[in-house]
Amino acid sequence: MDKTKLAGLATALWLTGCANLNLFPVFERPPVEIPAAWPGLPANAAAFDNAQWWTIYGDPALDQLIEEALEHNEDIAVATARINEATAQLTLADVEREPTVTGTFAPSVTRNTQRGPNPLPPGAHVTNRDHVLRINASYEIDLWGKLKGASEAAQAELLASESARDTVRNILTAQVAQGYFALLALDAQIATTRRTQETRMASLKLQQLRMQGGVSSEFEVRQVEAELAAVRAQTPALERSRTQQQNALAVLLGRSPRELVEGAIARGNPAMPADPVVPAGLPSELLLRRPDLREAEQKLIAANANIGIARAAYYPSITLTGFLGGESKSLADLFIGPARIFHFAAELMQPIFGAKRIGASVDVAKAREEQALAQYRQAIANAFRDVQDALAAQQSAREVLAAERARVEALQQALVLAKLRYDNGISSQLEVLDAERNLLQAELNREEAERAQRVAIADLFKAMGGGWHVKQGSN
Repeated sequence: MDKTKLAGLATALWLTGCANLNLFPVFERPPVEIPAAWPGLPANAAAFDNAQWWTIYGDPALDQLIEEALEHNEDIAVATARINEATAQLTLADVEREPTVTGTFAPSVTRNTQRGPNPLPPGAHVTNRDHVLRINASYEIDLWGKLKGASEAAQAELLASESARDTVRNILTAQVAQGYFALLALDAQIATTRRTQETRMASLKLQQLRMQGGVSSEFEVRQVEAELAAVRAQTPALERSRTQQQNALAVLLGRSPRELVEGAIARGNPAMPADPVVPAGLPSELLLRRPDLREAEQKLIAANANIGIARAAYYPSITLTGFLGGESKSLADLFIGPARIFHFAAELMQPIFGAKRIGASVDVAKAREEQALAQYRQAIANAFRDVQDALAAQQSAREVLAAERARVEALQQALVLAKLRYDNGISSQLEVLDAERNLLQAELNREEAERAQRVAIADLFKAMGGGWHVKQGSN
């Protein structure tokens, strides 16, 4: 066997051995210790079998607002555009694995000098025409999986962008619900202060009549006037907060500046759902589907693939090139047999002095993979913290609401008794005013507690990654 054949055989065996190298680390989901169940769930824990979790409130107005936000919110539009970008990047990565084919047509006219150092022979043409038509093709053989790895990394980035969009949707729906409940709470508090104003105005008129009749003093009239002014002072601040809340909600809905100024936010009558609306004993199944965790995992997959892409630069790349076409002085003869031209070549490129640079690129890819791994673990820890915080907030909000409701009922009875005592001359008007003041504050607190309880349920759904479907046989 001659030396040429031996060299070819050695090269083929070397390439085969290199092709069997495993440059890409196999991705495995990092192990994470996850509890088997959520501790401390109350006995009335209920599962909600609907991915559109906000329907648990039974409020068509809220349903419509969330649908509007999902369709028009600008953050959703940005996230969708990023998905489109990632889709295009994936297409570009896939195209690199396919042959590149181009066509060229190059007509030219050249005039040769007659005064140069090499004079033209007699009868030679001074002007020459040429027409070249070629189909060019090139293809890189993906021996080490570099191009495949780039495609896999782009695929992971696409999935990560889709999960990022789902995260935006999850946060947006919770924010709309929270803003809506805040708006309803402000409506209720403004209504309460206005109703109290009317009561105080009636009391003031009564005291003025009593003073005219000599039954009460000017001191008692001034006391009622001061309490009326105190209630009136609360109303503008509540109205300002309501306007600000309505504007913030309109921005979340993606409304135009004109709609923000001229439009109105529809109101409904949301129910107070049973809580905590989380299936007991399913923390891992629910949390591992949170969109932000899926995004972190896909970014880790992409970073893992980039390590193999960087390693592949150590090894040679083989590119096949060629063209087929025709060349003729006359355009009419361009497609006849004698004008045919073709070319085929194989190019092998091996880095020689770039090992240090390639090594640094591999180190960069590994460092980025370590960052993605740390971010993935941190995302899981934050997810469990969010759920635990939401469960604690829900428990606290439920207890506060029950206490505030009981307080309002007690103060309503206390006010009735204070008025009876005043009417019978047993106590002064100050006792009635104190009871009215305490009742007003208790009613405002109760309305705030109702908002907090509804918001706590929305926070729990956000922490769990949205609504869920309970499997048959699950508790």
